Amino acid sequence: MSAQSGNDSLSGAVRLREEGRPEEARTLLLDLAARFPQDAEVAYQTAWIHDVLGLEAEAVPYYERALAGDGLSEEDRRGALLGLGSTYRVLGRYGQAVETLRLGVARYPGDGALRAFLAMALYNTGAHREATGTLLEVLAATSGDPSVQRYRRAIAHYATDLDGTV
Repeated sequence: MSAQSGNDSLSGAVRLREEGRPEEARTLLLDLAARFPQDAEVAYQTAWIHDVLGLEAEAVPYYERALAGDGLSEEDRRGALLGLGSTYRVLGRYGQAVETLRLGVARYPGDGALRAFLAMALYNTGAHREATGTLLEVLAATSGDPSVQRYRRAIAHYATDLDGTV
């Protein structure tokens, strides 16, 4: 973004979203997206507000624009990959969801949310074994439940071989 007023407006829009005023934030972000069409951060925030409002189909081009550009922090790039993948899944675009979420997992392998959303998209494509294995891996790696932790190694092992028997 080139103008200080644009930066101030973007901060204001984020603040409005965080305060639970998404319609006002959307109005401001649509104006910013029109004024700064190459700004990846503006595109990301515009996509996000559309998702907040349940306007997933309208969010997609903004997510795609955000990811195509430069200027996103690593945290925002991670969020944009998760947001786009999740949005594709909600829209029934399962193949694109899996592809996008796999990119996210490849770039951020330790991110449990990306892996959980990938598992959901895999389920939607009929890849039930891989979906379940992915969820079991996330569970083993992230659960604070003492009973899960007690069996963490076994759960992680079975995540890779659900059909294994002795």
